[in-house]
Amino acid sequence: MPERSGHRPGVPCWVELSSTDVALSVGFYRELFGWDAMFDAEPESGGYGRFTKNGRLVAGITPSLGPGAPAAWNTYVAVDDAADTMARVRAAGGEVVLEPVAIRERGVTAAFQDPLGAFLAVWQPGEDHGAELVSEPGAFAWCELSCRDTVIARSFYQAVFGWEARDAGVAGMEYTEWRAQGSRAAGMVPMGPDVPAEVPSHWRTYFAVADADATVAKVRELGGRIFTEPVMTPAGAVAVMADPEFAIFAVVVLDWERIP
Repeated sequence: MPERSGHRPGVPCWVELSSTDVALSVGFYRELFGWDAMFDAEPESGGYGRFTKNGRLVAGITPSLGPGAPAAWNTYVAVDDAADTMARVRAAGGEVVLEPVAIRERGVTAAFQDPLGAFLAVWQPGEDHGAELVSEPGAFAWCELSCRDTVIARSFYQAVFGWEARDAGVAGMEYTEWRAQGSRAAGMVPMGPDVPAEVPSHWRTYFAVADADATVAKVRELGGRIFTEPVMTPAGAVAVMADPEFAIFAVVVLDWERIP
């Protein structure tokens, strides 16, 4: 169901934009996805905001973490206990980059870097459980790890989140689908030899759209950049792009009848 009141542990539950120009970001995503934005009034919130669509929470936005920090989309995975999860990260060879911290009564967050260099965050819910709308046009739909060693990644994320790896590649293409408690959680693809060596392993955020071609055209009109034109995949048409601040994301026209 698109509307959610909570998320199972081990399933991505929230995405958040670290923005170098919050006003620019708000305008861009309002035009692209029809989002509204509301910001916390408390000084201690640091200017944190939340995007909504049709009155439902869909994503967060926060000023970037200081001079030189790039704009980026970040994904949060729901967990029962952030401290226990960080202990498993360390035991599996990852690095904790943000120790568990309580965000007032809303919940507890933490973040880590996997052994291949990819960053991911976790969310232990309190009053806030994450996105209230998913997998429909204008909402978060999927997240995917691009990495240089899928064997290491499979072992690490199984140890941290208990994810079960399922081979889902087609036509000779390697693709891993991770499942948490029987539900689709995330995907993984190997980084090809054409990817420059300086590009680290990374997680990518996908948003659902009704029309990939129209979305690509709109991104260009709004000053964004297109990396890949829409291409058909087993999940539906996919395109990769960046907003005017160079925060990279992807869009997908979900075709549930095509998804095995």
